[in-house]
Amino acid sequence: MNRFFTLFASRTASFSGSPTAFVVALGTIIVWGVSGPLFGFSEVWQLVINTGTTIVTFLMIFLVQNSQNRDSAAMEAKLDELLRAVEQARADFIGIEHLTEEEIEEIRARLEKENGPEGEKPPPHHAMARLLSRR
Repeated sequence: MNRFFTLFASRTASFSGSPTAFVVALGTIIVWGVSGPLFGFSEVWQLVINTGTTIVTFLMIFLVQNSQNRDSAAMEAKLDELLRAVEQARADFIGIEHLTEEEIEEIRARLEKENGPEGEKPPPHHAMARLLSRR
């Protein structure tokens, strides 16, 4: 069940961001709008689109969030592996996603301070030289 939901959520989230999905949604709205005179712009006619879009939006929240959670977890695992593998990287950063927002902001502020006065970062060529010297 879990693998099926993961596959379904991935494919649905991927499709929902495609031009085809946009065209289908736009087409649905156009057909609904054009059908208004046929139904006399009745309350039922309005209720159809309101109910349909509400249901689709509600379900899509869960599917997209599932995909986002998996993508974030995979990215964190990859970054943790890079931190572990790079000799001069600070292993203390592994798992910081579990800290509070305030703790992460404090770490970010300290990193900016380390890179120069008043958060001023050195020119990019200095950063590149530092990266290349790590080899």
